[in-house]
Formats: sequence, C-alpha cells, structure tokens
Amino acid sequence: MAKKASKKSKARGGKKSAKSSQKPAKKAAPKKASKKTKRAPKASVKAPTKLSKNPLLNTILARLDEDQAINTVQIDLQNKSTIADTMVVTSGRSNRHVNAIAEHVIDSIHKSGSPRVRVEGMPNCDWVLIDAGDVILHIFRPEVRAFYNLEKMWSRAPVQG
Repeated sequence: MAKKASKKSKARGGKKSAKSSQKPAKKAAPKKASKKTKRAPKASVKAPTKLSKNPLLNTILARLDEDQAINTVQIDLQNKSTIADTMVVTSGRSNRHVNAIAEHVIDSIHKSGSPRVRVEGMPNCDWVLIDAGDVILHIFRPEVRAFYNLEKMWSRAPVQG
C-alpha cells in the first residue's frame, strides 16, 4: 500500500499527500432514522357556526369550514331586508384562496339541488358575491373586507323613525 502511495506522490511532484500522512478516519456511527413529526395545524380564531333550519345555509357553512375560510360571520337579514334571509361574510387568504372557496361553494350549492346561483367578481377574486336565493355569501380578501366593512353596516340596529 505504501508503494502505491509513494508512486502517486512521485507523480504529483514528489510530495506526500495529506491523506497518506493522516491516521485512517474512524467510521461514522450510523445515522438514526429520523421520525418526521407532524406539525399541529395552526389554530385559527373562528366564531362557532350554528346549524340552522336552512339546509342551504348549512351546506355553505360546512363548505366554508372545509376550505378553511377565515372569520366567517352570519348576519340575520329577516327583519332588515327582503333580499335574503341570511348574509354570510368570510375571507380567504389570497386571490387564489378566494377563487377556490367560491368554486367549491358553487359546486356544493349545485349538488344540494339549488339551481339558482348568481356569481359576481370571479375574474379578480378580491370580492366574490354568491347569491343563492335565501343566502347571500360575500368572500373577500382581508384588505378588501376591512375597506368595505359590510358586517358593521348590516349588523347595526335599524333606525326607528
């Protein structure tokens, strides 16, 4: 073995290599198999959604919960307006998230048997409005939701005149 090393060193210019002068390295201990730990899902602050007598509303709320919509709020419109019985306001994290939530909710509404669904705002996905008859759903990006603040406008008590 020494002869081979010396021949190599002569070919390199007569100097011994650093490897030949060092002691042989100890074998490294075998690495332990690392267990991948699953991270706990991030806790999100959500108002608990109440089940209502309206199956369409329950379908929409269940779908929003599955799609991880943020800050979902229900507003009862029965004594405030004739346009719908309930308004739901929620947020998505980004334009893509808003778009995905809207598409999934529309599919769920169609599967539940409600044929009449009108949608506005899908191209930009800053604010998507879904009119499903008895339920109106607003899906916002957080910045846009803060700007328009629909919850404050519709949650106020009606002015008695």
